Amino acid sequence: MDEATASVDYATDELISKTIRQEFAQSTILTIAHRLRTVIDYDRVMLLDQGRIIEFDKPSTLLSDSSSHFYALCKATGKEEFAHLQTMAGVSM
Repeated sequence: MDEATASVDYATDELISKTIRQEFAQSTILTIAHRLRTVIDYDRVMLLDQGRIIEFDKPSTLLSDSSSHFYALCKATGKEEFAHLQTMAGVSM
């Protein structure tokens, strides 16, 4: 999917994402996302930079490493959203 929820609010995003997760629970899903909430609870996240893989791991693992690019992306969302992303990923603060 290429940003299936790009033009919707967070409530609609959550509904669409929940439906996708339920209906395709036994499937491999590749998602291109700009909203971190879209992928924060995925099994793995791959970050690309200029077409090269720079990180690939569980979101919780990347979010637990303050030197990771994924951590920096999440932190740049602001204090409140960062805390929410950490909670969604199951990372203790």
